[in-house]
Amino acid sequence: MLAFGWWGKSRTKNNSDFLVAGRRLGPFLYTGTMAAVVLGGASTVGGVGLGYKFGISGMWLVVAIGVGVLLLSLLFAPTIQKLKIYTVSQMLSLRYGQETTKMSGIVMLAYTVMISATSTGAYATIFVVLFGWDRWLAIAVGGAIVLVYSTIGGMWSITLADQVQFIIKTVGVFLLMLPFAWNAAGGLAGIQSRVDSTFFQWDGIGAQTIITYFVIYTLGLLIGQDIWQRVFTAKTPTVARWGGATAGIYCILYGVAGAMIGLAARVALPQIDVATLGKDVVYAEVATNLLPIGIGGIVMAAAVAAMMSTASGALIAAATVARKDVVPFVASWFGKTIDTSDTSNPEHDINANRWYVLGLGVLVVLISILVNDVVFALTIAYDILVGGLLVAIIGGLAWKRGTGLGAAWSMAVGCALTLILLVLYATGLIPSADGIYANEPIYYGLIASLVVYVAVSLATPRTPAHIRQAWDDRIAAAATDSNDDDVEAALSAAKAGSRFITSPAAVAR
Repeated sequence: MLAFGWWGKSRTKNNSDFLVAGRRLGPFLYTGTMAAVVLGGASTVGGVGLGYKFGISGMWLVVAIGVGVLLLSLLFAPTIQKLKIYTVSQMLSLRYGQETTKMSGIVMLAYTVMISATSTGAYATIFVVLFGWDRWLAIAVGGAIVLVYSTIGGMWSITLADQVQFIIKTVGVFLLMLPFAWNAAGGLAGIQSRVDSTFFQWDGIGAQTIITYFVIYTLGLLIGQDIWQRVFTAKTPTVARWGGATAGIYCILYGVAGAMIGLAARVALPQIDVATLGKDVVYAEVATNLLPIGIGGIVMAAAVAAMMSTASGALIAAATVARKDVVPFVASWFGKTIDTSDTSNPEHDINANRWYVLGLGVLVVLISILVNDVVFALTIAYDILVGGLLVAIIGGLAWKRGTGLGAAWSMAVGCALTLILLVLYATGLIPSADGIYANEPIYYGLIASLVVYVAVSLATPRTPAHIRQAWDDRIAAAATDSNDDDVEAALSAAKAGSRFITSPAAVAR
């Protein structure tokens, strides 16, 4: 991974190379890196554990992720790719022309940091089993490797590393783990004769749980900065659409494979005490007890690869949001203006990005070491992301009548209501067996956000013509690939309330 990180450094010449791989990824690289970033430890280690506990219905978590990638790719990815932006918040600013929409960057930063911290903390589940290390050492070593290759080459290094990790995961799960585990269990006949029929029911995990997976993961993937940033790397809208759709189908198959491995392990290794040790130990038990020496090592490497790819993708997403959105937005509270793109000195611009990745990477490793239950914080970030931001983002892409005030109020009400309900459920003031993990905060946050978005948008004047026209021009310019990466100029013009031309194609019209 470190070697591929150094190779990626040689391809990084400017800001666009560091943050979005120069927007030059073809179908093969794009499909691999998209699949790698969404399939992390929860999908790989967690998916096998769910299969062990619930049977074939353990696939639904990863299937929900795959459906999210499919929907994003088929419905929105081509438009997102055409904009040639760097962050979700920039899309909101271009579409609505409202400074208040930049508050979304703070929520997105919290979400990406927690995603990276969760994946970084997951290294411990593998390294502790393999080497008997202390948890903090396992996290520090794994986190340092990701931090180094992410910092030196940015998205190019991450993309090349992801491609290797994608191959390792594919070989480890599909070609090694699945056939060995299935054979050890005696094939389909052996499994059917030794497990209850409920293990073959599609809803064995529970209909409510399946709905939860789709609400949280499918909807979250539609708007996550870590996923959008991969869309920005696509060479063309066609690559973004069909390369992403291929990755989504791969994810669905990955989920089915993980559940089948877990189901086979239920028969071959019935003695695993998941009630005490947790379901995540099943993956390591299969690798060490059902596979030959060496083969098991590749399978364990597949789990580490899954965690690394998600951690690095979320890390560079967090750094991008922090530099492009959050720091300038917070500085504006004090009357200061920060230029986030030094086009006159590309190397200086790259180094600035590296410092952001390094600083946030150290923070992520510390959070992973100090906080045992980062899933708690991740749940809050995911709930606020979906409950507060989904409507404004998807509405901006799909509904022309949506306005900046509608988006701003929608995000404010959705985020506030979701957060308040999370606190009430977590403290027990609203009784629930699920506590902080209850689904109701997302549901009510989404409903309130949608109602406010539609009502305020219809009650306020339409988006100013110059902003709407600039948005349309920027999308249309992609037909001749004449958009440039200087999105800050377009954002500044929109803020000033002036008509701006974004491309030679728009000038010609």
